[in-house]
Amino acid sequence: MPEADQAAALRSTLRAVNDAACWVSVVAFECGVPREWELRKHTYAELKARGLGAQAAQHVIKKTRDAYTALKANIRAGNLGKPGSKRRVKAESKPIAFRPEAAQPYDDRCLSWQFDAGTVSIWTTAGRLKGVRFTCSPDALKMLREHRQGESDLIERDGEFYLVATCDVLEEPLNEDPTGFIGVDLGIANIATTSTGYRAAGRGLNRHRRRQLDLRRKLQAKGTKAAKRLLKKRSRKEARHAANVNHIVSKAIVTTAERTGAGIALEGLTGIRGRVRLRKDQRTSLHSWSFHQLAVFVGYKAKRAGVPLVYVDPAYTSQECSECHHIDRKNRVDQATFACRACGIVMHADFNASRNIARRGETVWTAGRESRVPATATQVAQTWEATRQPAAP
Repeated sequence: MPEADQAAALRSTLRAVNDAACWVSVVAFECGVPREWELRKHTYAELKARGLGAQAAQHVIKKTRDAYTALKANIRAGNLGKPGSKRRVKAESKPIAFRPEAAQPYDDRCLSWQFDAGTVSIWTTAGRLKGVRFTCSPDALKMLREHRQGESDLIERDGEFYLVATCDVLEEPLNEDPTGFIGVDLGIANIATTSTGYRAAGRGLNRHRRRQLDLRRKLQAKGTKAAKRLLKKRSRKEARHAANVNHIVSKAIVTTAERTGAGIALEGLTGIRGRVRLRKDQRTSLHSWSFHQLAVFVGYKAKRAGVPLVYVDPAYTSQECSECHHIDRKNRVDQATFACRACGIVMHADFNASRNIARRGETVWTAGRESRVPATATQVAQTWEATRQPAAP
């Protein structure tokens, strides 16, 4: 919550460091993206001449090098398409650019927190700013006091400034002997359905997304300055709403598992967008589906609570009967109904899938706990001698 003059200094600092990062990126691109220490030899003196402090210059160089590392990882993983595709060629043919308001990392030499006063002291190109007020929830303030570690990122978003602090929270001891596993079936019609009977309906979230999509279309078609201002004001609103829903759903799942001493089994849905084939009118729903974010939220909440988490193969979970394990495509009558052709049982299709996921979760957990280390020669000999000894009378 900076004052007007403080906000101007912070904004000028972000513009300066990101402009410098763009220059470093050009140098790195022309030099074939050398290692960080070599890139430092080419750029450090110029960054200091531009008015950046020693630590800020180091962070700019590291930030640029990390961006190229991330680009290389995305190319290797195929996230930018196949070799020769337009998207991949575009990414590889020019230096990485940084937005003027992009995040800038600060370490403890450049940023200090005064929790009791609710202020921070932060480096800027105009000098050190002291007494810059910040605000957060009481829980977040407690976490900052107890668990803050390492760097914090300064970000400007829609004219407001945020400090994203890294907190290292200790995990609870993992429950090595869960009472069972809660299977979680992820979907679009129902965000999550568990084998315990919990169901998070996606009707409200899908309605919200359709409403936001219609509004964006109308504002984009209008094209006036007022419409553009409203579009900017409403940007990321859908993403924030979806993240809030995913937090609520993940918290409910993990809380149930923690209370009952059970583990959690999730579907491994990586790459599903590239595997499935849908009609054109269904693609928006699929690509808006934030299953990965929900899985991430469940993952870190489960670690905090010491709840075991496993991922299972989702193949045929919607076609397999959770009672007799008969697999048939015709078992899935429609989106909501499952009727087994072998044993005749009828239940909600997502609940049936969640029970299959729970059973597979137990199998994966048991297999992971079994020793895969081959027996030593001494152990084999001892076992063989034990079998040769005569039985006691």
